[in-house]
Amino acid sequence: MKYIKLLLFVPFIGMAFCMPFANRVEPYVLGLPFILFWIALWMVLSSFILLVVYKLDPDNQGGEKVGSKR
Repeated sequence: MKYIKLLLFVPFIGMAFCMPFANRVEPYVLGLPFILFWIALWMVLSSFILLVVYKLDPDNQGGEKVGSKR
């Protein structure tokens, strides 16, 4: 659980470094050109990954204490 925040690099890698491999119009997926589908897919996956990191991050396990200063 210590390295859970490293999952945040997965969407960056998918969008930045895998984009040249997905840069094509054909095939159409769900009626969208492949490049547009690729971008939309990573937007959805990024939201899911952020949710997973938020739920598994040990910094978020405790509730915020009223009046406490960090």
